[in-house]
Amino acid sequence: MKKSERLNQMLRYINQKQHFTLKDLMGKFHISKRTALRDITALEEIGAPIYAEYGRYGGYRLLNQFQLPPISFNRQEVYALYFAMQALQSFSDFPFKVTFRSINEKFLQAVSEKQRDEIESMQYKISFRHTEQVADSLYLEILLTAAIKNVVLIISYRKDAKTLTRKIQPISVYAMKGFWYCQAYDLDKQAYRVFRCDRVTSVEETEIPPSRFLNDVTMHSAHSLWKPSEKAIHFKCLVDQRGAELFHQEYYPSMELIKDEEDIYIVGTYEIRELEFITKYLSSFGKSIKIIKPTTLKESLRQYYIELLERI
Repeated sequence: MKKSERLNQMLRYINQKQHFTLKDLMGKFHISKRTALRDITALEEIGAPIYAEYGRYGGYRLLNQFQLPPISFNRQEVYALYFAMQALQSFSDFPFKVTFRSINEKFLQAVSEKQRDEIESMQYKISFRHTEQVADSLYLEILLTAAIKNVVLIISYRKDAKTLTRKIQPISVYAMKGFWYCQAYDLDKQAYRVFRCDRVTSVEETEIPPSRFLNDVTMHSAHSLWKPSEKAIHFKCLVDQRGAELFHQEYYPSMELIKDEEDIYIVGTYEIRELEFITKYLSSFGKSIKIIKPTTLKESLRQYYIELLERI
């Protein structure tokens, strides 16, 4: 990192932190003690109101909030931001009701003319081939806001031609294969669940106290909340390398990929009522998968293929 760029980031860091030590700067910016001291001197020279505190718990402190310079991006950062936006343009729904077009226009107006010309020429050299959004999600913003603020919601949820009422505490929202999903904790069932956002037909905020044990749960750790029932059926499938790649593209908290010497397996559980679902899921692996157990799952997949052949 160039010194000027490091000083800019350091200024924002200490302006937010207010009190800091040399050790803080050394760890944050991966610099030596000597470089940290020189950087502090450089910041003082441009007017940052820094003063030293001595003693066992000493360090440095800002006298008051410092007026920060406008954020600037280098050439690579401008391209990275632009193409990150390109990856989102297939979604008609965004949290907080923003559109790709408005963001894109503002972004191109903010960059220099030279950067704009380079972006316009580069956009024909790279593309993101992703699934177009299949269905609109009317309550996406409310679900995300509830996840951020730890608010319990009562939702109406459409499933199998029925509308169910659920009391949930949202954890996060994510997009996959053209749909938005909401990870949540079902307070009535005391279980982790994933809801497709476009199937939520109504939302009502409540004053119900949120579950405290969910405070530290993130999108990536939420799967650990999932627990199989006592009647859940265990399964095991052998897959090749192509099957392992397909698994990483789409999998569920009830399953995992394991390696045993040179072999790769998908292992997990499914509920009795989920036999049709797990059968369709495993059929997408084609020749890359072989079911080891149970026999009922083998027969279900075999019957699924027979029915497909009858339609040809």
